[in-house]
Amino acid sequence: MTGKKGAAGVDGQSCESFEDRLLVETRLLGEQIRDQTYRPQAVRRVQIPKAGKPNETRPLGIPTVRDRVVQKAILNVIEPILDHQFHDRSFGFRHGRGAHDALRIVEQKLQEGYVYVVDADLKGYFDTIPKDRLMVLIKEHISDSRLLKLLQLFLDQSIMEELRAWTPVAGVPQGAVLSPVLSNLYLNPLDHKMADAGFEMVRYADDFVVLCRSELEAQAAMDTIRSWVEQAGLTLHPTKTKIVDSRTESFAFLGYSFRGDRIYPRRESLAKMKARLTELTPRGRSGSIESIAKELNPLLRGWFYYFRHCRWTIFTELDAKLRGRLRRLLLKRHRNNPERLPRNNRWPNDYFTAAGLISLREAHLRFAQSHPGNY
Repeated sequence: MTGKKGAAGVDGQSCESFEDRLLVETRLLGEQIRDQTYRPQAVRRVQIPKAGKPNETRPLGIPTVRDRVVQKAILNVIEPILDHQFHDRSFGFRHGRGAHDALRIVEQKLQEGYVYVVDADLKGYFDTIPKDRLMVLIKEHISDSRLLKLLQLFLDQSIMEELRAWTPVAGVPQGAVLSPVLSNLYLNPLDHKMADAGFEMVRYADDFVVLCRSELEAQAAMDTIRSWVEQAGLTLHPTKTKIVDSRTESFAFLGYSFRGDRIYPRRESLAKMKARLTELTPRGRSGSIESIAKELNPLLRGWFYYFRHCRWTIFTELDAKLRGRLRRLLLKRHRNNPERLPRNNRWPNDYFTAAGLISLREAHLRFAQSHPGNY
């Protein structure tokens, strides 16, 4: 019900502790909700590093376990109602949709000649959503007064970071169970407005691009977005929001980088993967190559599954880097035992394959053979 690995909120109660008292806790919550005496506690805020940007952080809100349970119950009620209103080009945090569905549309439109791209970035989106306007949107679809009161209580939750507590005037906490569906709801009018105007917009949460056939069309799309964002009380990032000619410039979307007919991981995504491989294969690492391969394989499979649409050269490069590190590891182990060194002081690729290490390039070959395209 709670997710065993979820972090504790401000009350210090762990998921395991809640599960141990599940019957008592859920009965108490039910009584408080029926009596309308339930009150959410403050959200514990922590700063976590941004992916690929170790010197930058983003805020993550951690509600208490009890509040997460109540939010999940609310979500089960309102999500089917709200999701029915969402546009088909909205892919984030929705059942049966994912990042690859959004990326597939982007790739398709680029191939069809939609080469001018409005690369939009909402500055601090989750923290700047106007609560009063969000409640107006909620009330357009939800009429139950007790449910609306609970939603308002969660929107009015205070934040606690270290020893400081305050109540934000805007925003929904990143990390809260309700935040994804509510953030989708607030941007839903933009989805429909852009589609009704004939623009090809693809959105995943607060990350979206508009693909256009001409620079003039892209400028019109940009003007429409700017106008809507301003009246919605949000802010476009002044330097990250731009129009890109994808034939000569690259643009990033959901961890991928697009330029011309080439698709690569974003520089930050690739750097993060290389850093992780380096961390897991120090020269002094102990254990057999078989055990190291067993630890590395889930990481390699997960990374490949997400970036499988990229150009083949990326996977060849990563394979070479990883095998090179493993060879240096083996060389250090055997330098005091020259007789154990293989011929030419090298270990062939087949050696690592026999040890169970998967090859990203081989995985990509299999993928490309079953999915014909520009890979």
